[in-house]
Amino acid sequence: MASLVRAQPLLFPATARHTATVIFVHGLGDTGHGWAGAVENWRRRQRLDEVKFILPHAPAIPITCNWGMKMPGWYDIHTIDGNAESLRRNEDEAGILRSQAYFHELIQKEIDAGIPGDRIVLGGFSQGGAISIFAGLTSKVKLAGIVALSSYLLLSSKFLELVPKPEFNKETPIFMAHGDSDQVVNLELGKKSYELLKSMGYNVTLKIYEGMEHSACPEELDEVESFLRERLPALGNSDAKSEL
Repeated sequence: MASLVRAQPLLFPATARHTATVIFVHGLGDTGHGWAGAVENWRRRQRLDEVKFILPHAPAIPITCNWGMKMPGWYDIHTIDGNAESLRRNEDEAGILRSQAYFHELIQKEIDAGIPGDRIVLGGFSQGGAISIFAGLTSKVKLAGIVALSSYLLLSSKFLELVPKPEFNKETPIFMAHGDSDQVVNLELGKKSYELLKSMGYNVTLKIYEGMEHSACPEELDEVESFLRERLPALGNSDAKSEL
C-alpha cells in the first residue's frame, strides 16, 4: 500500500503543568473531533488538569464493508452485521500492524517529550478501542492504563505471538465497557475478548451498560474519567525538578 496520508492529531494541552497524556482513538468513519466534546467536558470539571489529550485522526482507507470506498479507518473491516465471528474473520493484519506502529510512535513522542510511559493512557471507542488494546499490550514501554469502549481483541488467535517478551503491560489495568444492545460490535464479542484477556493473565475489567447501543453514555464517560483520575493522579509540584 502507498504511504498513508495522516493528519496531525487534535491536541488539548494540559491546563496545569503537563505530567500525563491520554491518547484517545475514535472509531470507524469518525475523526478525532468526534471525541472532542467528551474531552472538553472532562476538562471543564478540572479533575484532569495535568493531562494533555491527543485525539488522532485515522487516514482514509478503502473499507470492504463500505463497498470498498474510502473512509477514516484504523484497519479494514469486511463485515459489520452484529455477528461476533464476522469481525474476527478476515482480519486486516497488515492494517492493524500499521496502526499499531503509528500508536507506538505517538507514545514514544510523548516519552521523548518528557512524559514517562507510566503516565500515559491509551484508549478509544470501537475500532479505536480495539487498536488501543492491541497497541497497548504490545507496547515495549509500561503504560498507566488502557481504555476500550465497545471494543474487542484483535488478532486473538495469534495475539500471544505478537506481544513482546518480556511483557511490559501484563499488569496494566484495562477498562473495557460495552452496551448490551450493541448491534455493531456484539456484546458477546466484547465478553469473549474480556474472558480471553482474563485467561491470559491480564488485569482487565468489563462494565456492561443496560440499553446502550454502539455509542457512549454519560455514566460510562464518568467511569472513564474516574479511571483516568485513578491511573493519572495529579502530581502538583511534588516531582518538580530543581531549576538550579
